[in-house]
Amino acid sequence: MQYWLIKSEPVKYSWDQFLKDKKTSWDGVRNYAARNNLRSMKKGDMAFFYHSNEGLNIVGIAKVVKESYQDPTTDETAWLAVDFAPYKSLKKPVSLEQVKKDPLLQHMQLVRLSRLSVGGVTEDEFLKICDLGGVKP
Repeated sequence: MQYWLIKSEPVKYSWDQFLKDKKTSWDGVRNYAARNNLRSMKKGDMAFFYHSNEGLNIVGIAKVVKESYQDPTTDETAWLAVDFAPYKSLKKPVSLEQVKKDPLLQHMQLVRLSRLSVGGVTEDEFLKICDLGGVKP
């Protein structure tokens, strides 16, 4: 299993809306590195859901339910989408500030590649954030 982090501005698509929808297509990604990460995702992989711009918190865990396919928001074949379902809400949101201060987490792609909307997470990072968020994976 691999671990990921996906970002969304809460005013555009929030964790609460995701919970209501029960499933979503992660589309509209127009960055090649982020697209490559979408391509690498496998059914069952876990992804942290991060509120960007407002909040700056990891708020939940999503699960890949459908692997990459042609992004339905464009005719350009270069772009992909992946379907996610909510897996679990964090009991305590984990802030970007907490991530930056933690020696184990300060090298995460979330910190190093802050503009990347879909990034990788190591297993150790995943477990640490779950612990900080008050949940078991």
